[in-house]
Amino acid sequence: MKILLVNKFHYLKGGSEKYYFDLAKLLEEHGHTVAFFSMKNEKNIKTKNKEYLVDEIDLNTGSKLKALDVIYSRANKKLMEKALDEFKPDIVHINNFQRQLSSSIIQPIKKRKIPIIFTAHDLQAICPNSAMLRNGKICEECRNGKYINCLKYKCSKNSRLKSLISVLEAQYYRKHQIYEAFDYIITPSNFVKNKIAEEKKNLKNIVTLPNFIDIEQSNNTGNSYENYALYSGRLSEEKGIINLVNAFKSITSGKLYIAGDGPEKEKIEHIIKENKLEDRIKLLGYLNKNQMRESLEKCKFLILPSIWYENCPFSIIEALTIGKPVVASNIGGIPELIENGKNGYLYKYDNIEELKNKIETMFNSADYEKMCEYAKEEAKVKFSKENYYNKLLEIYKEVVNKYE
Repeated sequence: MKILLVNKFHYLKGGSEKYYFDLAKLLEEHGHTVAFFSMKNEKNIKTKNKEYLVDEIDLNTGSKLKALDVIYSRANKKLMEKALDEFKPDIVHINNFQRQLSSSIIQPIKKRKIPIIFTAHDLQAICPNSAMLRNGKICEECRNGKYINCLKYKCSKNSRLKSLISVLEAQYYRKHQIYEAFDYIITPSNFVKNKIAEEKKNLKNIVTLPNFIDIEQSNNTGNSYENYALYSGRLSEEKGIINLVNAFKSITSGKLYIAGDGPEKEKIEHIIKENKLEDRIKLLGYLNKNQMRESLEKCKFLILPSIWYENCPFSIIEALTIGKPVVASNIGGIPELIENGKNGYLYKYDNIEELKNKIETMFNSADYEKMCEYAKEEAKVKFSKENYYNKLLEIYKEVVNKYE
């Protein structure tokens, strides 16, 4: 088959981009031909595939921002028409497209009667800001089309203009049933599947497929470790990183290494200095892929203290795959990945005292080696790229046959 993969960023910005590039590689390994449709950026990864790149829109700086293009871009629609007529895909597989690529790219695909698969990496289908988080707390006030709340609370970057654009986009998508136009929606977690299905009653097909990982390339180090817990991710409010740092004020069993960067970095540094935690907490900063893998292989366990609706975090999948247990909050899709006491521990999200207790328990667990082995063996099956491919291929064949 020929598959056109769509994602608004063409570099490794986050989990959806990892999936986008890994999926391309997986499809090519099985003999399929892949092309990309994305956005221009100096960070873009150059591939050997055909690439169709629209002009850049930077919503953070406002650079080259045209408000109406965020909702419907004639230029992007025109490039999609070119991509479809030139590449002639059997399927268009869309990932994150909202705002920068806009819904304008959908119409040419439907007009040519080409099947569309959409992988929902977040909850933007029901929340204009996608995070369903406001002032550090879960917020569902925009459910059932009440998007005006996004503008009321300035949820998008604390900007009234950006929040207005988000609201207008969400209203447009709802009115024109953009998500209902997809032949299949794939969600990496049952949690996200259920949230979207509750909101979008007219969806045709929605299925859960947990994210996959290339297990064959995982460097399994067995149960060897250094006595530190690892946090890996963006240093931002929704990740619960401040809760984690505060929990370590009274933990003495091991150390905490923090890999990543973000807006909460200065606050973290202040807490460390104020509480004299320099010997207990180490900030690693941004790590490249190889450095990150080395830190993960050396840690005793991973911690993910999120306070928002996580979907299916790659950080957890990678840790479990190489036999590292995980301490994580019981929110969003995370409980679908962690079996309490078997491959890690769950705690009530946003509860610092319970987080502290689970960390202490993991550092001192007599069942640690059993947990490592269980994590590794379960991950081999649950996150196998071959299992993922086989299930995805069934979906591809089903939608292609429907159009024949």
